[in-house]
Amino acid sequence: MKDVLPQMPGKIVSTYSGGLDSTLITILLKEKYGYDEVIPVLVDVGQGEEEIRIAYERAEKLGLKIRFIDAKHEFATEYIFKCIKANGSYEGYPVGTSMTRVLIASKAAEIAKKEGAEGVAHGCTGKGNDQFRMEVAVKYVAPDLKVIAPVRELNLSRLEEEELLRKYGIEPKKPKGKLGGDVNMWSHSIGSGQVEDLYSQYPDDYIWTVPPEKAPDEPKVVSIYYENGIPMDVDGIEDPVEIILYLNKVGGQHGVGRIDILEDGILGLKSRELYEAPAATILLKTHADLEQLTLTKEQLRVKRDIDRMWADMVYHGMWFHPLKRDLDAFIDSTQKYVSGRIEVKLYKGNVEIVKRDSSKGLFSPELRSIKKAGFDQRDAIGAVRLYALPYQLYSKREQSG
Repeated sequence: MKDVLPQMPGKIVSTYSGGLDSTLITILLKEKYGYDEVIPVLVDVGQGEEEIRIAYERAEKLGLKIRFIDAKHEFATEYIFKCIKANGSYEGYPVGTSMTRVLIASKAAEIAKKEGAEGVAHGCTGKGNDQFRMEVAVKYVAPDLKVIAPVRELNLSRLEEEELLRKYGIEPKKPKGKLGGDVNMWSHSIGSGQVEDLYSQYPDDYIWTVPPEKAPDEPKVVSIYYENGIPMDVDGIEDPVEIILYLNKVGGQHGVGRIDILEDGILGLKSRELYEAPAATILLKTHADLEQLTLTKEQLRVKRDIDRMWADMVYHGMWFHPLKRDLDAFIDSTQKYVSGRIEVKLYKGNVEIVKRDSSKGLFSPELRSIKKAGFDQRDAIGAVRLYALPYQLYSKREQSG
């Protein structure tokens, strides 16, 4: 490609968020690995202005020049919308961080190619899922780039990382609660890997959602219009990013979207994971309901299996796998008639569907209702007899021994 420069051993691109891991590795890449130039890539996936401000402050203190990419719109339309169409939930987790890691690593790899850097570095540990997602993405976008993971390669614990960062004059950021977490506009992952028992609660770590018991006593009704499986209008809001931010706000105000699950990680180890995802909770529920109205029974049965497989592949870092693209193609095909308006009532942590309206729906009360003629019931006599015929054969065989 014309924009690919010769690789320069003294130059490395680093995925950067301003958090503990990503900040520390920009130091280690120079001090321990000997790189002359570290290019931190900061990708905005909806983590919020405060997170971005801190990232810039830390970069300035370390003399780093950030490459900033506003990817919120791309994340919404190319990742989140695919997730909605696939009802993308892995064991109860709406795959948020799973998708951002692919997007961030892809952007970093693209910049590394253009800059002629030797590789891409990331701050993932050797115990988590993100190392798989990021390294697969880098190798897909730029197969010949090196991938460096200082935290994993130096076998650093969280406490050791904090101590090293203090030596360089940077105080580790104190989380809002006890755990901290990873934020993007689709999900907030709270203290991944830090919850070490099955009972402790962390009320101060939720940043979007109020406890259901403290939510307003008056419910909030939200109107969502879908076209071909995609939310096009929510209470008059049409911008994809603003739709998601709005639902996070109103959903969170009404206690919607808190998730506490036991999750099977990529390495097969179980962990207790806490999330909050108001927009995802609302959109995934309403989209699945609209599918129930507009798809055939056979489509729904097959698609539920495809949806599960889709979420499983995304969780396991297989965004670029050929099969995942095939699943996308099938899912897109099913969305042709998934259009209509759904109204939901948000009330103290619950999402209740109160109205459905679709010109593409397959609900026909004039045929199904027992109050109306619909069709001549006698037409069913032969169909029922034929349906029951095999059971006569089963019975005779069993009675004959």
